[in-house]
Amino acid sequence: MTSAPKPSIDILIRKLESIAPLSDEERRAIEGLPIMIRPLKPDQDIVRDQDRPSQCCLMLEGWACRYKLLSQGKRQIFSLHIPGDIPDLLSLHLEVMDHSFGTLTPATVAFIPHHSLHELTARFPRVAAAFWRNTLVDAAVFREWMIGMGRRDATQAIAHLFCELYLRLQAVGLAENHMYRLPVTQSDIADALGITNVHVNRVLKVLRAKGLITLVGGTLQINDWMELTKFSEFDPTYLHLKQQAG
Repeated sequence: MTSAPKPSIDILIRKLESIAPLSDEERRAIEGLPIMIRPLKPDQDIVRDQDRPSQCCLMLEGWACRYKLLSQGKRQIFSLHIPGDIPDLLSLHLEVMDHSFGTLTPATVAFIPHHSLHELTARFPRVAAAFWRNTLVDAAVFREWMIGMGRRDATQAIAHLFCELYLRLQAVGLAENHMYRLPVTQSDIADALGITNVHVNRVLKVLRAKGLITLVGGTLQINDWMELTKFSEFDPTYLHLKQQAG
């Protein structure tokens, strides 16, 4: 029996190359970053609101989210994160975290010291530009989510999210043929879009009834990509990917 391959920082290279070109020398420099790999359980905080981190975390396996807890215990999820993402890259330049970042599923995370990332970006300006571009894409995703919560109805918003996740996962080699693992719960989706669990359940039934998706055992199959994108008014420009699904 062959053992499963160990999680690798190569997924960061795949993520960056989905939005910006890298040279062989730049790839080698990224591969040479010192990392400390840790397995994490679901619902485990990686960085907490008000922390002053000295390292960034790279998602190698599993899903995580940025979120904030209100005084009544309600949670607002700001973004979902998949392998290849560095959700707290902002901590390189902002000393104090203004939100928390935690796992949604079992995950493997690589911690990269800030000083190593500062050295890397000082030596390789194009890598610094790729990180900056990645941060700008994150901001574009936030804007799109604001539209989803403010102006799309729940059915469109969830359909739009499913399209976005497919392209993001496809970009790092974790989705194909309009199918991907969707390990988050209906509660996670509700907290991301500002609706109730019951509403999410109703929407999923509608999307199934329309024949647009099949969701079984945590695997989402988009049955009609063109129709789902049309229904949700999904325009992938905001993801700024070099290649996109058709």
